[in-house]
Amino acid sequence: MSYQLWYWSDIPGRGEFVRLALEAGNIPYRDCAREPDIGSKGLIDDMLRPRQHPPFAPPYLVADGMTLGQTANILYFLGERHGLAPDDVAGRLWVNQLQLTIADIVAEAHDVHHPIATSLYYEDQQTEAKRRASYFRQERIPKYLAYFERVLQDGDGWLAGGARWSYADLSLYHLIFGLLYAFPHRMARIARDYPRVFAVHDRVANLPALQTYLTSPRRLAMGMDLFRHYAELDDGPSGDSLG
Repeated sequence: MSYQLWYWSDIPGRGEFVRLALEAGNIPYRDCAREPDIGSKGLIDDMLRPRQHPPFAPPYLVADGMTLGQTANILYFLGERHGLAPDDVAGRLWVNQLQLTIADIVAEAHDVHHPIATSLYYEDQQTEAKRRASYFRQERIPKYLAYFERVLQDGDGWLAGGARWSYADLSLYHLIFGLLYAFPHRMARIARDYPRVFAVHDRVANLPALQTYLTSPRRLAMGMDLFRHYAELDDGPSGDSLG
């Protein structure tokens, strides 16, 4: 059986967290909106069609007659069904808690470049974005990364402990990947403070199960996405804040 993943056809976005789990778990799926006869219009049509449990927004997964929305909810399902999370209830809830925390910082990263409204262009809120970026770089990124560093200090190199990764490790990888893209100067300066977090990033990047996907055109490039690089929102190369 092949799952149906529905997400926008031209950005990694929140759908990328689900794609990484599907790819690393070797789980068959269709990336429906990226099929040439469907596209973003087909996604909107499918999302709005009558169903018992309609999704609010992509990503959503159609599986076994169910429509599962919200990234963390989808990953909880995949984790339990396909062994991408611990076997016990406490372990699965812990990994879900970590995923929800990742979702929090992802939302904050997005709101750096859209602090007023998603319906406005970045250029319409650039003054507010520069101010928010300064706080995000200096306060929020370190707060979150310090938390994940603390979680990792008593384990075996993975967030849930043990010898195998969970979907939360894949998501932490993509979070760091996105922050490195959006805030390269800031992240370069603080990387040494979070060696365990960056070790997870590197370990996931080298997982054999992900190599085909990570080097294929199916992996969409960063750009006008959750994580966006605007030089004026990053620290200067000398370490002086531009915000």
